[in-house]
Amino acid sequence: MQLGMVGLGRMGGNIVRRVMRYHHTSVVFDRNPDAVNTLVAEGATGASSIADLVAKMPKPRTVWVMLPAGEITDATIIDLSNVMDSGDIIIDGGNSFWKDDIRHGAMLKAKGISFVDVGTSGGVWGLERGYAMMIGGDKAIIDYLDPIFSCMAPGAGSVPKTPHREGRDARPENGYIHAGPCGAGHFVKMIHNGIEYGLMQAFAEGFDILKNANSPELPEAHRFELNVPDIAESWRRGSVVSSWLLDLAAAGLAEDNNLDSYSGFVQDSGEGRWTIEAAIAEAVPADVLSAALYARFRSRQTHTFAEKILSAMRKGFGGHVEPKNPATKN
Repeated sequence: MQLGMVGLGRMGGNIVRRVMRYHHTSVVFDRNPDAVNTLVAEGATGASSIADLVAKMPKPRTVWVMLPAGEITDATIIDLSNVMDSGDIIIDGGNSFWKDDIRHGAMLKAKGISFVDVGTSGGVWGLERGYAMMIGGDKAIIDYLDPIFSCMAPGAGSVPKTPHREGRDARPENGYIHAGPCGAGHFVKMIHNGIEYGLMQAFAEGFDILKNANSPELPEAHRFELNVPDIAESWRRGSVVSSWLLDLAAAGLAEDNNLDSYSGFVQDSGEGRWTIEAAIAEAVPADVLSAALYARFRSRQTHTFAEKILSAMRKGFGGHVEPKNPATKN
C-alpha cells in the first residue's frame, strides 16, 4: 500500500520508516524541507505542499496527519479535504481531542472522504518497538488499512498469551485494536495517557521516599542510605511493578543518581486534563489520576526529586525535554 504522511516530527518520520521497512511506499510533506529531504534519501517520495502530496498519490489515497493537536491539525484536515476526492481516507494519528474527531468525521463524510482516528503510543521508540494503536472509524475502512496497521504494530513478541482469549479478535494480541467509531480511538488513548500519569506519579513518589530515607528529620537509627539506581534495576526483573516506565526510570537513574540534569518542571500534554473531564462527565471517581495531574501543576511552582523522576521518564519514552526556567513552556 501507499501512505501519505503530513508531519515528519519524532513520530511521523519514524512511522514512515517503519511502513517502508515492510515494503509499503510513502509520499511525505512537512513545512521543514530538511525533514522531507531526509525521508526522500531513505526511499520516500517528497512533496512540496499538501496539494502536491495528494497529486502524487493514486486513488484511493490514504493520508496520515501527524501534527500537534488543535488548530494546526484542524487546518491541515480541512486543507486535505479540499484537494482529496470521494473514496479517499484521512487518518489523524496525533493526540487530538476525541470530540474533534467526531466533528472531523462528520465534515469529511459529507464529502465522501473516510476519517480514521488513531491513538498512537510508542514515542521515539516506535520505529524499533512498534506502535500500540487504538483506532476509531468504520470497520470496512479499518480492515482495508490493516496492512499498514499490522506492520506498524509491535506484534505479539514474547508476551505470554492471556488465558481464555480463544476466538477473540487477534489484533489486540499484536498491540492494536479497532476501538469503535470515529472518536473512540482517541478516547481510549486519552484514558491510556491518564493512567500513564498515575503510574508515573506512583513511581516518582516511591523513589522520592527511597531517596529521602536518610533524612536528618528521622532518628539516626531509622535512617537508610539507599542505592536508588540499584533498587530500580532490581525491580525490573521479576517484580510485580516491572514495566517499561520502570525501565526508563532505571535508565535515567543509572546515568545520573541525583538526576541533576533535570529541573523538576513537568509539563502535561492535555490528555490528562481531558481524562479528568471525561471522569467528571461520567461521574466516575478518579482520585489517583486527578492527583497525578495536579502534581504536574505543582511541579511548575516547587520541584522535588519525584518531579525529576517524572521528567526522566518523559524524556525516555517521548524525547520530551522539560524547560530549565519554570516560566517557560515546552
